[in-house]
Amino acid sequence: MPQLTIDGQPCTWEGEKSILQVALDNQVPIPHYCYHPGMSVVASCRICLAEVGAPNPRSEGKVELIPKLVPTCQTPAADGMEVHLSNSPKTVQNQKAVMEMLLINHPLDCPVCDQAGECSLQDYSYAYGRSHSRFEETKIKQPKKDLGPHVLLYSDRCIMCSRCVRFTREVTGTHEIGIFGRGSDEQIDVFPGKPLDNELSGNVIDICPVGAFLDKDFLMSMRVWNLTKTASIDGITASGDNLSVEHNDGKVYRVKPRTNADVNQWWTSDEIRYGWHHVHHADRLRSPLLKVQGAHEERDWNQAYDAAVTGIRKAIENKRSKGLLVIVSPMLATEEAHLLAKLARGLDENATLAVGPIPLIGEDKTFPGGYTVYAEKAPNARGVRHALDHVGGDVKTWNELENELAAYAAVIATGNYPSDWATPELIDVLTQRDTYGVVIDTLPGKATEAADLVLPGATWVEKSGSFTNVNGRAQHFEQAIPVIELAKPEGQIALDLMAVAGLTERRRYDAATERADLGGTYADDVHLPAAGEVKVSDVEYVTL
Repeated sequence: MPQLTIDGQPCTWEGEKSILQVALDNQVPIPHYCYHPGMSVVASCRICLAEVGAPNPRSEGKVELIPKLVPTCQTPAADGMEVHLSNSPKTVQNQKAVMEMLLINHPLDCPVCDQAGECSLQDYSYAYGRSHSRFEETKIKQPKKDLGPHVLLYSDRCIMCSRCVRFTREVTGTHEIGIFGRGSDEQIDVFPGKPLDNELSGNVIDICPVGAFLDKDFLMSMRVWNLTKTASIDGITASGDNLSVEHNDGKVYRVKPRTNADVNQWWTSDEIRYGWHHVHHADRLRSPLLKVQGAHEERDWNQAYDAAVTGIRKAIENKRSKGLLVIVSPMLATEEAHLLAKLARGLDENATLAVGPIPLIGEDKTFPGGYTVYAEKAPNARGVRHALDHVGGDVKTWNELENELAAYAAVIATGNYPSDWATPELIDVLTQRDTYGVVIDTLPGKATEAADLVLPGATWVEKSGSFTNVNGRAQHFEQAIPVIELAKPEGQIALDLMAVAGLTERRRYDAATERADLGGTYADDVHLPAAGEVKVSDVEYVTL
């Protein structure tokens, strides 16, 4: 295995890599702005320049310094190289010079900048820059620009790293962003009449190393050092994108992609990035609702559980052609689907299990950079089916079920979709007098209006579990925020109902425990977040 040294520290690598890539893989920091592993290398920011010694074959392999500083992002790593950073006056002087040039026209607005706390310019200014500014002339002012539905551009802060330009050229292939003007008039902008509104537009905010690109949805809402980051998975579509849910005091403020080369690379779609707002919708269901003389009335959980078990058993005893039907939403975790299936079999050994409606919108779209936006708008259709098949018995798809809904004496239907999801066929069944309907959902809709009993569930950021994406990859997600008051995760509701029905002892829902109970190799196949991907805010609060 080849080896080079960086300030005397040995670093190894495999394959063909640049010096910068080798350094980053070995946790050796080299400052860089324009370099991004998902795009082409342009070596324009120049802060990664370093003094490098390489073996000279003409001198029997003796290591000799290259006469000039070289860009580490663009220079191939070679066995025996010696890279000098902090121990090289030339390298240090270049870093200070680059930082001084970048800060000449940069505004001193860190206190009001959303990027403060996660800004490379701040960090590198402290680590590699001068302690004071020698620039006394008037700074050049640049305009603020509205680039599209999600992104603002504060041109004053731009350091012309060109990451955004290369992103729209190489990753999305949409070419909205370009560099216009020369010299001090050089600016990032969109082409006339072509706003930044592609399906991946929000990623330019993530890749901007400074605070030039700002998220309209997150603008001035929370300081980043107050946010706790929880490793999660896309709960909106079938992509399985690895996400970081960033929250504070029980409220989600933003969702960003986590790097996973096997799934979503470094990106996520705007649909996923901004699709979480139903979590804090003002109309969230918060307490059980029991229908009394045609109108819903609030009940506590014990009353609701008793009503559910009594109503289902009484309906089954009516000896209709079919007994209990449990519709498990593809928005639920695999572990919750397993518990609901066990509940169904406990209440009625001949119960029918079905995967709920799977929304499809448009067609799959793959971008030049390899990222795919999927038409399937449910995160866990395959995981739910796996859980139901594991329990066994009669398991149906929604299409197989629609024409026979009216035959069931009792129905437990789960939703958890971000919008109204119930089909006319399901509404017709729930409104039948002789069918007892229980709906577990997070938002009110036509199904909850028609149900005899409504139980408030939890969104995916309020619980833990696993989703299996469109490519069959099962991935675990962590609970980010507490469940909204008086609501419960669907897995806990299933456990509580089994306890009330006398099928099991009362216990708390735990995703890992239920996953182990799924049998086979499922628990071993679930991909877990890497160590360190759950980050808790280290800001201490005191009461004055």
